[in-house]
Amino acid sequence: MSSNSSRADRIAIVTGASSGIGLYTALGLARTGMRVVMVGRDRDRTEAARRFVAERCGSDRTAIALADFSSLIHVRRLADEILSTTERLDVLVNNAGLMSPKYRFSFDGFELTFAVNHLAPFLLTNLLLERIKASSPARIVTVASEAHRGHRLNLTQLAQPHDWGILRAYGRSKLCNILFTRELAARLDGSGVIATCLHPGVVATAIGQRGGLTELVWRMMKPFMTSPEKGAETSLFLATVPDPTPFHRGYVIGKSLAGPDPPALDDSLARAVWEESARLVGL
Repeated sequence: MSSNSSRADRIAIVTGASSGIGLYTALGLARTGMRVVMVGRDRDRTEAARRFVAERCGSDRTAIALADFSSLIHVRRLADEILSTTERLDVLVNNAGLMSPKYRFSFDGFELTFAVNHLAPFLLTNLLLERIKASSPARIVTVASEAHRGHRLNLTQLAQPHDWGILRAYGRSKLCNILFTRELAARLDGSGVIATCLHPGVVATAIGQRGGLTELVWRMMKPFMTSPEKGAETSLFLATVPDPTPFHRGYVIGKSLAGPDPPALDDSLARAVWEESARLVGL
């Protein structure tokens, strides 16, 4: 925390905050006294989530912002809105994500899971980056997953893979999250901004409830999963730990650094994914 700004001056952005891990991440940050902007897709659900947070932390230092992460125009509008309404950005939690049950495309023609889980946070982070750096010390926390393990990337097919599968698409998008964090952290060295990512646990959210066999398996597993409140603990830890420096560029499980799959540690791959992502989103 900056010596010249109190906790109450600080602003956090949490995407995917209308339910699940994002909702409890927003609640946890609001309880520290930070002002929290809760980003969701649906106005009614996001406003209901905001009221939930406000009631439970006894303070109404929360606001909502709306964006559909399957549209890069929406992401750009969201960034414009945030930049026009906030003087500083101390914490960005890239939490929004989905698991598409079918091979579908985003508004921009990219495979939907990749578009929402990777391209949207990649673009949003880049559009907000100068404001975040100007607010340093600051943090960028991205929710990845152990689901990245065992997956490989074909850079020529990132946005339109020929071998699509539900879990394959999700796992690859989460591998992209880790590689994005790795390259982002390298670019932020010396800026006072910490970039880190995490596995939240296998959390009982609605992400797997999309129909078919995947939903059946998800429902059977749900009693053995952790709660969204518990799933938010690592995001909250990384957003609030007094000294986040040891976690810069890292992949965290619980409150400890963990070793991701070897491809996630490949700096040249991280750079290549960054460059291809920038090309796709028009940066």
